[in-house]
Amino acid sequence: MRLRVLILGYGEMGHAMEYLLAARHDVRIWNMGEVVRGNHATLEEEVAEAQVILFCLPVNPHHEIASRIGPFLAPDSLCLTIAKGLDEAGRTAAQVFERVFADSHHFGVIYGPMISEEIRAGRYAFADTVLSDAADFDMVHSLFRGSTLVCQQASDMHGRSWSVILKNVYAILFGVADELKLGDNMRGHLMVAAIAELSGIVQSFGGKANTPYSYAGLGDLLTTATSANSHHHELGCKLARGEWHDISGEGVHTLQMVEQFRLFDWRAYPLFSLAHDIVTAPQALPERLQDYLRQLREVERCAI
Repeated sequence: MRLRVLILGYGEMGHAMEYLLAARHDVRIWNMGEVVRGNHATLEEEVAEAQVILFCLPVNPHHEIASRIGPFLAPDSLCLTIAKGLDEAGRTAAQVFERVFADSHHFGVIYGPMISEEIRAGRYAFADTVLSDAADFDMVHSLFRGSTLVCQQASDMHGRSWSVILKNVYAILFGVADELKLGDNMRGHLMVAAIAELSGIVQSFGGKANTPYSYAGLGDLLTTATSANSHHHELGCKLARGEWHDISGEGVHTLQMVEQFRLFDWRAYPLFSLAHDIVTAPQALPERLQDYLRQLREVERCAI
């Protein structure tokens, strides 16, 4: 089935989605206030004709754009987002969609290991798709059928949203460990501890305990924590090298939002707390890391 698709945002992921979809669908593109490719001059006119609207934007403008296009969406259209962050109010993209669209429009999230450079090189990518109406998966299946993006239908939208967002925080620690040459055994510990903490955090939001063991959790964490092109892994390396002049990124912003809005009891999670402390006070990284390892040794009997 050929679909009319409107891509919002023409950065790396916007280009990747164009690569995946342009050969089989009527793809139109809006970016930075103008229609880059389409049949009309305005966003509203393009939205009115679109069957699928793909938000390839950071989460911050989601509320503004969703509110703007809401009155013009076709009744059977579907809004999808790939945004993996929190906005300035501490909301996930799913929470923004839920707030703006409520019961008036269908929406969903697509999360997993989807490195844009690999997609555009023709390599496979993998994602969980969680929808406000499960029946819309037929449209998602038609959207990506024949492409190299493998989408599986999933549940627990908010649990997967938090998994894919918080994994950026944990990925920083893999960069720290690699730069300090702490070894593959430490990588193994970090992966186990990160997934365990993600499971606890997701459950604190009412999500399912096994949600982090998914493309949106474990799959995306492994990719972000080990990829040579990962911003968050490189950020951890920079922190360990004492390069503190540009400590920024989705993971850093997430740490700030979690603390500012007290989104959950983050001090209850030792590894998350370690990431917070070395990002906010990187000069104390060696002492804070040793303190974390000392605490592990003190409670090791609990794992027997």
